[in-house]
Amino acid sequence: MMEHDPLGDILNSAPPAITAAESASLLHRHWGLTGQLDGLASERDLNWRVTTPEGLFVLKLANAAEDPEITRFQNLALQHIAQRDPGLPVPRVVPTQAGAGDVLLPTGSVVRLLTWLEGRPMHLAPRGPGLRRSMGATAARLTRALEGFSHPAADHVLQWDIKQASRLRLLLPAIAEPALRDLCARWLDLFDNRLAPLLQGLPWQVVHADLNPHNVLTDSVDHARIAGVLDFGDMVFTPRICDLAVAASYLVDQDNALESLDEIASAWADVLPLLPAERDVLPGLTAIRMVTTIALASHRAQLYPGNAPYILRNLPSARAGLLALPQPDEAL
Repeated sequence: MMEHDPLGDILNSAPPAITAAESASLLHRHWGLTGQLDGLASERDLNWRVTTPEGLFVLKLANAAEDPEITRFQNLALQHIAQRDPGLPVPRVVPTQAGAGDVLLPTGSVVRLLTWLEGRPMHLAPRGPGLRRSMGATAARLTRALEGFSHPAADHVLQWDIKQASRLRLLLPAIAEPALRDLCARWLDLFDNRLAPLLQGLPWQVVHADLNPHNVLTDSVDHARIAGVLDFGDMVFTPRICDLAVAASYLVDQDNALESLDEIASAWADVLPLLPAERDVLPGLTAIRMVTTIALASHRAQLYPGNAPYILRNLPSARAGLLALPQPDEAL
């Protein structure tokens, strides 16, 4: 780990080293289920798709470096969403045979079981106005459903959180392309000098914070309809506009960047009205999420070359989107 690395232990720790057989044993012991386990890609955790006679599930083993309360924070948030907006397509927590929401292992990993959501990963769906509007509306519903939810772990520090962008500077040397590295540095200058001072005056709440195309499912027939939202592992208390910026950063049309950004924002505003100040900072925060994706992916791919294809999966679109948006000196 580099000195003073802002990623901390979580993003610099390898996923749990637990075999499929060991995971199957945990599944049977605590949930009374048996079935086939197939590995799922994950940045820092160990996830299994579980096929059983009772149905499909996801067995999740959290990174041992993560505070168990963060996993419980996620479970409680899913329960809160289910109560506030039962129609939102999010996983449901499956309790253990003892009625608990999770199991803490001696290794420090927390194990839990969630329901499986069917759908086509959004990164495989054709992009267009319909998908952007659907994503904007779904993201707003999700943020609205999380209104009023609080938990002590919501204040944890995670580098993916847009408000932490200033700490990305130490990771910029990992960006191989000099021009892109310079552009990212200029955006961070804008964040420090113009955007960050405005955040405190905006509405804050717990948000999903990672609506990337690998965490969103679309309908297998109607590719413009959102069928599922996955992976609540990056939830954090932050300005709510950051959640829209995250979602938008992956759907910006490279040929019509600002117009496509407005499509997403307008669909969001139909569900959850935006303040003028939130609209003003949205383009800049969208760019900052792209910078975050580029910097973190570049750095972590160096740390874990064996997992580089997964880690770098969103970097090309982030690069293209950043180049399509106005330059930093034109953003505000």
